[in-house]
Amino acid sequence: MTDHWSSGDVVANGLKLHYYRTGGDKPPVVLAHGITDNGLCWTRLAQALEKDYDLIMYDARGHGLSDVPAAGYSHQDHAADIADLVEALDLAKPALIGHSMGAGNVAVTVVTYPDLACGAILEDPPWRKDYTLAGLETGAQEWWVEIMERKSKTVEDILAAGRAAHPTWAEVEWPAWVRAKLQVRPEVVQWIGAEILFSYWQKLIPRITCPTLLITADPTLEAIVTPEIAREATRLNPRIQVAHIGGAGHNIRREQFEPYVAAVKKFLSAMFSSKL
Repeated sequence: MTDHWSSGDVVANGLKLHYYRTGGDKPPVVLAHGITDNGLCWTRLAQALEKDYDLIMYDARGHGLSDVPAAGYSHQDHAADIADLVEALDLAKPALIGHSMGAGNVAVTVVTYPDLACGAILEDPPWRKDYTLAGLETGAQEWWVEIMERKSKTVEDILAAGRAAHPTWAEVEWPAWVRAKLQVRPEVVQWIGAEILFSYWQKLIPRITCPTLLITADPTLEAIVTPEIAREATRLNPRIQVAHIGGAGHNIRREQFEPYVAAVKKFLSAMFSSKL
């Protein structure tokens, strides 16, 4: 964590949520990480944005230093966490940015609490057309095993495996990523459930009322959102803009950082300017 950032805990939706904050009298931006990450996995982006924005990077339930309930990992649970975090920190109409699980949760948040945020940025949310119940159950079981196996490994082994799988990631990504893998609890795989089956996103998208940027990448590199789904999103809701960034997979900001930051800065600047 950068020295001048602060950290703390709030009670949100009945749980302790830990957060990190860049601070300053600037427009607030809440960052929701992906499954098995933690709040500090946003460090590189926060460093790029903190001159102009107050970044709040929180650990989702079951992750980082936040509480680990035995159950309650649905989209709605996470959305209530975000809403209560915003209230507890007295944030006035923040922007919300999410990656993967966090992006799915942010989308549900702005639908469930339409007056909460001024806008949303969704980095490769889990919007697919090929889910099956059996596949989800198998995936959750495999992820549980992977989480537990990682906990028996050394930091050096986890880091080596991460670098082998993601050789293009910047060095700044690794400390938080490794720590997150050791902190995360297997209960979080409950999020992989019925709510992300089939066409839930098709029913959700038309209900988004705030400006929203959907950031997509290459399915051939394991990005989730396909060009077809991106087109359908904009057809279902004209408030949604799409920024496609080539040469990246699911971890778009980690694989094509500069164009990702450019797209985020452009959207945030236009959105907060429109609030004035």
